[in-house]
Amino acid sequence: MNELSELRTLRADTPLPDADRLTAPRTRLTAAFRQESRPERAVLPRRRMILVGAATAGALAVTAGIVTTLPEDGTRAPAGKGPQVLSAGASADALELAAATVEKHAGTEPGPKQWVYEKSTVFGQGKPRTSEEWTRWDGTGHANLPGIAPAGDISDFDPDELQVWYGPNQEEKWKREGYDDRSQRQFYRFLATLPSDPGRMMKRIREEHAIGDIKGETRAQRDWREINVLYRSVLIPPKVQAGLFRALAKIPGARVTTGVKDPLGRAAISVSVHYAEKIPSGWQGKQEIFFDPESYAYLGEKKADGKIVNARDAWGVVDKPGARP
Repeated sequence: MNELSELRTLRADTPLPDADRLTAPRTRLTAAFRQESRPERAVLPRRRMILVGAATAGALAVTAGIVTTLPEDGTRAPAGKGPQVLSAGASADALELAAATVEKHAGTEPGPKQWVYEKSTVFGQGKPRTSEEWTRWDGTGHANLPGIAPAGDISDFDPDELQVWYGPNQEEKWKREGYDDRSQRQFYRFLATLPSDPGRMMKRIREEHAIGDIKGETRAQRDWREINVLYRSVLIPPKVQAGLFRALAKIPGARVTTGVKDPLGRAAISVSVHYAEKIPSGWQGKQEIFFDPESYAYLGEKKADGKIVNARDAWGVVDKPGARP
């Protein structure tokens, strides 16, 4: 039994999506799979640019205080079930199924003294780099492994020693001085105020998320960039997770691909777009977000045809820095 199976057992009392809500998209998806059960090469003989999707993550980061760590060795897709790029209609149905599933999860905000844990891996030139971070929910503490070397003499510095920082709460200062910075708690509470309708939700995000406007960027490009950044948050309220999946379905050219693996080799689905030419943000090529195929948890992302790759190894809520889910 893997960790996801254990999580489902622990949450046996959690309300699940009702059958009526899930039947329609499942039925449409089943029909689409029968018609589109072709490997990615057959679907895209010349147009590799077509989006192959990774909708990250996002669904089940933490549910009612229960956390999960996905297996690092990955889960292989069944033999013969390679990547399959879904049509626009089937992609929309797949994203609606994801939305209908995650919006039934219970979301619980951590206590002010609890810590949000995230283990992540960055793939770049050379060996992949894995790090762990702990952030206190009220914004007064941060810890990381490996540690960051201080300026000056580092003869006694041990990167394998947990590095912990404590300081004053910055939330009121940031608000008073007009900064856009938000603690994880502030950001979670902002997300919790968003309307569930994906159109209205994205409008509010564009107005208040403050990632910055880029001259010449289209609405669809801005929405993809906003969603990409939002999924980097470890904790996202379930209704917002659902809204993000529905917003992805509205982005022209976005496609879901089944039977793929995330950057760590775990079974996944992806949501992607492809920019044939460099867009105002500087992005070009396939932009892909990965999710667990059952929980729809965010697993990682790829940008620019694999030149930028990040994976979320594990995450959760713990009671002290250095603890792991």
